[in-house]
Amino acid sequence: MEQLSLFENEKIQSVPLADKLRPNALEDFVGQEHLLGQGKMLRQLIERDQISSMIFWGPPGVGKTTLASIIANRTKANFINFSAVTSGIKEIKEVMKEAEENRYMGIRTVLFVDEIHRFNRAQQDAFLPFVEKGSIILIGATTENPSFEVNAGFSKRQGLL
Repeated sequence: MEQLSLFENEKIQSVPLADKLRPNALEDFVGQEHLLGQGKMLRQLIERDQISSMIFWGPPGVGKTTLASIIANRTKANFINFSAVTSGIKEIKEVMKEAEENRYMGIRTVLFVDEIHRFNRAQQDAFLPFVEKGSIILIGATTENPSFEVNAGFSKRQGLL
């Protein structure tokens, strides 16, 4: 059987290179050993499918979105990938309605919000009631210090940081 390179397979030619090379399994994720090494807290939570809401904070390219994608592949919850750059209150309400319906059916919803710091305070506030009552498990990713850019309710009430 002939081996194709990353650039010869027609099905993946339109996929960005970063996505082609992105690890899909926790075992392939490089870095963050203090959190994801064998026996470490976050790794155990992911392996047991017992994650709670959290904020990933760091510079671009350290694996925030990749780790969220790995969690999506490992969890038995409904996983929704949400971009703060392209979404507004209307989309938040639609997602929260879906999450609430799932909760009544016993299905957990993990909501990944990339660039969460780009939401204004009102948009961030729209998530809080759903996080507090357990309708969603929120995973936010930000390149900005969450102490200044993310609603204090996430860190103080939910212990996310």
